[in-house]
Amino acid sequence: MTRLETAEAVKIAEELGLPVALAELNIFRVLLRNPPVAKATADLLLSLLFRSSLDHRLRELVIMRLGWATAASYEWTQHWRIALDQFGCSEEDLLALRDWENAGHFGEAERAVLAATDETLATGTLAPGTWDRCLAHVGDEVACMELVASIATWRWISQFTRSLEIPLEEGVVPWPPDGRTPDSPGT
Repeated sequence: MTRLETAEAVKIAEELGLPVALAELNIFRVLLRNPPVAKATADLLLSLLFRSSLDHRLRELVIMRLGWATAASYEWTQHWRIALDQFGCSEEDLLALRDWENAGHFGEAERAVLAATDETLATGTLAPGTWDRCLAHVGDEVACMELVASIATWRWISQFTRSLEIPLEEGVVPWPPDGRTPDSPGT
């Protein structure tokens, strides 16, 4: 899909009161072709990223698991640095998401949110037992609601970026750190 030129995207973002940094991303250079949708998307993403009671590290694990499980290179690649630099994930954590059920270093909270992510991908919903497990290990009902919202939101981002074939930013190498993809041999 055609992207706006960066200068035009920045102008629209400024008119909407959105951070200029968003307008420089290819996903928003597409979204800003429809300003109301871009604004709504940015507001939701920024709320879930920075104003959520869900533990930020857990949310990033969810996003990265979604990126891997849905083969969304844009999502995996964009959040690789964010997860490492801003939200306390280790490279070991992120690489383990490829096969998290067999990774021995995740605790109960991590395993609960990852199970919720995979279950939602498979069935479109959470079973009551999965919800209860998240409540026990993640926090209160609000944090668990934000977990479900995060799963749904970044699943949508995955579908959006893949369906519209939104390219990575110039000079960005896909599938850090090793270029291994979900469909690579041995995956």
